[in-house]
Amino acid sequence: MNQNALRRIAINFSSIIIAILSVVTAVAQAADPATMRQYQMVKADSGEGYVAVIKEAPVPTPAANEVLVRIKAVSLNRKDIYAIEGSRGTGKATPGLSISDGAGDVAAIGSAVTRFKVGDRVVGGFDREWVDGKHAGYKPREGLLSEYALITEQTLAHMPDSMSYEDAATLPCAGVTAWTSYFVEDDVKAGDFVLLEGTGGVSIFGLQLAAAIGAKPIITSSSDAKLAKAKALGAIATINYRNTPDWTAAVREATGGVGVVNVLEVGGKDTLPMAIKSLKTGGHIALIGGLSEGGFERSTPEDLLKPFNARLTHIYTGSRTDLENLVTFVTEHKIEPVIDRVFPFEEAMAAYDYLESERFFGKIVIKVAE
Repeated sequence: MNQNALRRIAINFSSIIIAILSVVTAVAQAADPATMRQYQMVKADSGEGYVAVIKEAPVPTPAANEVLVRIKAVSLNRKDIYAIEGSRGTGKATPGLSISDGAGDVAAIGSAVTRFKVGDRVVGGFDREWVDGKHAGYKPREGLLSEYALITEQTLAHMPDSMSYEDAATLPCAGVTAWTSYFVEDDVKAGDFVLLEGTGGVSIFGLQLAAAIGAKPIITSSSDAKLAKAKALGAIATINYRNTPDWTAAVREATGGVGVVNVLEVGGKDTLPMAIKSLKTGGHIALIGGLSEGGFERSTPEDLLKPFNARLTHIYTGSRTDLENLVTFVTEHKIEPVIDRVFPFEEAMAAYDYLESERFFGKIVIKVAE
């Protein structure tokens, strides 16, 4: 073999080695990056207010009891709208914004962590402290609109291999709220009539959970198209509240005059009186939100509840234990969370706009990474 041929072989071999080293370096950097992308609030170019933009930030190091999670997907809740509206005026938003619901992989663990190992698939509880039992105040998680986030080991739950990150990300707030309303603060059973208001995340989860156990869900909406979707998911009766503003009689008719045992009350002041009048004697109002124009109802209207011997519970999502129980239930019953749209990380603000438009059905998800 002549020298030119040997030289060509040497050059080609060198090129292969360089290519291999480049790949190895890229893989190493991808597996253990020093920086990450994260949404943060910055001053608007106009000088008026603040806007959310993607910034580079250091990947944090977990403390002894913390887990570093490589976030794969997050979902939006109504409280995220209220939070970003406020931060647009003040700029005071946690890096990663107010996002509380997310799922991903364990990237690193603190020295005292025993429940997780690197590579585990996980979903974070909505509350940053609540593990079990009764909650001790409103302490929602923040900061998950980021490629990496730190989550305390005790509020993190395992997710099964059969569940997608997008599905898991919908569970911590909306899913657990419906779960708690039915099975922690109440005892909804097969054959029971339940009432759902609207077709947002909590209500659609309530519909799916009720249908899964053989209960009889009734649902309201202003959209016939959304009501048709709800019926396909198992609603036994649907009511368009634009056409029937006082829908109490329609609910009672759908139950044969008996009334419902449980209402997921997301409307607030405008809908609560009608929800109570829809109850079966001894029924339960799960007071969750204030989506109607009247806003939230903070007080308990004893005068309205008394004729029905009814009770009202102020619902605040649930604990990590509730999340784990919901994950098990959803897996066993093969429930697929209803996701209206999945937005890429770069279009997260469009996801916020879509949530605010109220055109959606079920949940809205932002995909952070593959």
